[in-house]
Amino acid sequence: MSKQSPVLRRLITVSAVVLGVGLAVTACGSSPVKFGSAAIVGDQRITLATLDSEVNNLSQAVEQYKSTVQLSQAQQTQQTLTWLIRFKVNEELARQAGITVTNAQADEALATIYAAAKANAEQQGIPNPSLDLILAANGIPPNLAHEVGRYQAINDEFAKRANGGQEPTSAAAQTATSAKLTKAQCQAAKALNIQVNPQFGQLNYGQLAIVAAPGTVFRTAGPAPTASASGLTPAC
Repeated sequence: MSKQSPVLRRLITVSAVVLGVGLAVTACGSSPVKFGSAAIVGDQRITLATLDSEVNNLSQAVEQYKSTVQLSQAQQTQQTLTWLIRFKVNEELARQAGITVTNAQADEALATIYAAAKANAEQQGIPNPSLDLILAANGIPPNLAHEVGRYQAINDEFAKRANGGQEPTSAAAQTATSAKLTKAQCQAAKALNIQVNPQFGQLNYGQLAIVAAPGTVFRTAGPAPTASASGLTPAC
């Protein structure tokens, strides 16, 4: 299947970004999520301390590439939590499907999607973009590169199995396997009964992404955006 993975599909925009001082993600107010948690995924907690650490890792990379990468503090937090949840969802998908990937497979998958993303970025006029820059532009802390490789390797193996053991190459086969993968990820997320601390937003199952929720602490000046109910319950 095409290695221009949705993992690294974001177009890199060349523009400056102004970062504030360190981003704190301390809890506030009452929440159905256990105190000290950013999210609960199955029987595992993504703690506030973990989220804070990974957001800081992403913030450092964004600052390093501030002439290229533009992510607000709110986006950095939402994107980081999104990926921490996605990694756990894909591990559940692998468990359900009986998929095992090796470190070598993860490294190969990461190298393949980086090559495609690098070529895409260079076409946009960004000379020799590093893997760290590509990851940061996609809201992924660069220290989580191996997890990205595992994520993609699981997707690749699932696609092969869904296509009768062969890598899908035709547009029709890629469309069909992509639909099956989306459904399987949704089912894995549903099985994990994911709970997100509402101060960070809410989970959109269609995108497997954290999206804005009414009353979150991250609110820009002006009218608050209207949160859509689309995708907030598993459609699988």
